[in-house]
Amino acid sequence: MAVVEMILSIIFVVIGLAISTIILMQEGKSAGLGAISGVAESYWGKNKGRSMEGNLQRFTKWGCIIFLILALVLNILH
Repeated sequence: MAVVEMILSIIFVVIGLAISTIILMQEGKSAGLGAISGVAESYWGKNKGRSMEGNLQRFTKWGCIIFLILALVLNILH
């Protein structure tokens, strides 16, 4: 059981570091002057899910879900 707990702890730390890095790589959410001129409705605004920013948001969401599940499992095992 100690080996499983150690492996899960290592995965937990790696995912935590990955989430921190991915969050720091994301752009700010402030619209700035782009919202006034309608830039958000451009091609890039509509297809944001396929862009790098969309991928970072998706990885952040799934990484946080896995992080929380691992935290619960590690709490139960310990």
